[in-house]
Amino acid sequence: MGPPDLPPLLLVLLDCWVSVSAQAGATLAVTMEGLDSAEPAPTTPRPALSPRPPGTPRAPGPSSPRPTPVTDVAALCSCDLSPAQCDINCCCDPDCSSVDFSVFSSCSIPVVTGDSQFCSQKAAIYSLNFTANPPQRVFKIVDQINPSIFCIHITNYKPALSFVNPEVPDENNFDKLMKTFGGFSLNAEAAVSFTDKSGAPNAPKYEYGVVLQTADSFLRFPSPLGSSLCTDNNPAAFLVNQAVRCTRRINLEQCEDTEALGMAYYSSPQILRVPNSQTKVPITVQSVIVQSLNKTLTRLEGADVWKQALVDTGAVRICTHVVLEVKYSLTYTGAGEITKADLALLLGTVSDAAIPLQQKFEIHFIQQNTKPVPLSGNPGYVVGLPLAAGFQPRKGSGIIQTGNRYGQFTILRSTAEQDCLAAEGIRAPVLFGYNMQSGCKLRLTRTVTCPLVVEKVKRLLKGQGFPDYVAPFGNSRAQDVLDWVPVRLVTQASHVKGSCQLPVALVIEVKWTKYGSLLNPQAKIVNVTAHLTSSSLPETSPGSERTVLISTAVTFVDVSAPAEAGFRARPTINAKLPFNFFFPFV
Repeated sequence: MGPPDLPPLLLVLLDCWVSVSAQAGATLAVTMEGLDSAEPAPTTPRPALSPRPPGTPRAPGPSSPRPTPVTDVAALCSCDLSPAQCDINCCCDPDCSSVDFSVFSSCSIPVVTGDSQFCSQKAAIYSLNFTANPPQRVFKIVDQINPSIFCIHITNYKPALSFVNPEVPDENNFDKLMKTFGGFSLNAEAAVSFTDKSGAPNAPKYEYGVVLQTADSFLRFPSPLGSSLCTDNNPAAFLVNQAVRCTRRINLEQCEDTEALGMAYYSSPQILRVPNSQTKVPITVQSVIVQSLNKTLTRLEGADVWKQALVDTGAVRICTHVVLEVKYSLTYTGAGEITKADLALLLGTVSDAAIPLQQKFEIHFIQQNTKPVPLSGNPGYVVGLPLAAGFQPRKGSGIIQTGNRYGQFTILRSTAEQDCLAAEGIRAPVLFGYNMQSGCKLRLTRTVTCPLVVEKVKRLLKGQGFPDYVAPFGNSRAQDVLDWVPVRLVTQASHVKGSCQLPVALVIEVKWTKYGSLLNPQAKIVNVTAHLTSSSLPETSPGSERTVLISTAVTFVDVSAPAEAGFRARPTINAKLPFNFFFPFV
């Protein structure tokens, strides 16, 4: 018991204050020690307090300690942006060697930590020792203590340690899930609340995925949700390129009163330059094309807003100037501001035979003052343009390509000296339709070890970043990973045992085919195989040199099937007689 003149509640508050003060003091001591050494400093013992007064409920104890972090801070590196390449001043880049570290001026990210909400966690410290000759990178892992008193020390809520398995709809719980989540469509109230959550009240700029706000609500982008029917309350999000098709059920008699069929529904909104601002960006109609019933196209001149109209032609009734396709093109700046909004429309004539109506909607974003990425064909490859290739850093991610399209897929480039050591880093792009061959000479002495020269020659043949995938078409998108063609690497070695297997040749075979119409066939790559051939290297006599020829080659093989004229097959009569047709003669 404490002093008799203090009430029990005050004693409990004093107990908590002393506990927090002692813990904070220990935290500061460990933090300062942890920055200088990898061993944690001893913590200050918590002062002993008086026993709990009778009748005071005991606080619930922890059910389990804090789980071991699954993330290794030594493997984290947020400045490693280039695959298979060393990034400048990135001290945690695993692709950097000691030679690269010796020319660094500083470490762009000196400290790498995990979750900052924990009271104690591992931290990777990177620095440069400029007193050494040459300068060296210094790396150590320390126990970093969070000085804040509001940190996670013990986890006692088990459901928070794992994700909840979603409930899969079936015939038993379908009705309950429909009532819980409100069906497949979004109402206006739900969309407005989603807008408030996505964009911060005082957000100075648009960020990825934030709903584009307009003067009255948000920019509507009709999309199919749950079914093929168009849902008009779907919002357009910043930097989210989309291209969808959906079906709209309409009553032809009411086509003039249906807003989603009119041109003004898509051209009248004014987009806010930044969220919650007063500056508005009007939507400019760049082109209007009208499609007739026989599919002929006519471009309309002028900036008039055409309204759909119901016309009686006698035999049938049609609705003219109905929106069939909508294409938004939004220009933005690096500061997250919308500066320009363009719109292209395709209007058509609809009759009863075209109901239900199918509409197409597209939206894409273009950064201001940037040049579009050049393509190697649209869609098929063009002879003489480089092959589009890239990497997939992890399973499920998109393809990563370098900015220089002439450096995505390369081979060794021959030089006048024919010296492999001098030609390292000099590459030639693989151009579609061009069979190429190059090589150099490598001089070896007895003092050179086999593993060192094998690794050197492999890097010489494959280059700094050998791609994992090649685009099937010249305009293939990086996010369509399943369409890309994987590069198969086949290693061929001699059967001589006990000798040094040195790679001497890399032969790349690209198989392509003609795709599409016979009038305008498009070149499509269907297979890429790289054959890495190794040869046994005999030992040289002391003091002598041996010259090895290193070569690379690229061949393009046309595997197109011969075109055959297609004719409709003659109909066959498949008549069957009853089994007793010739009774009683048979």
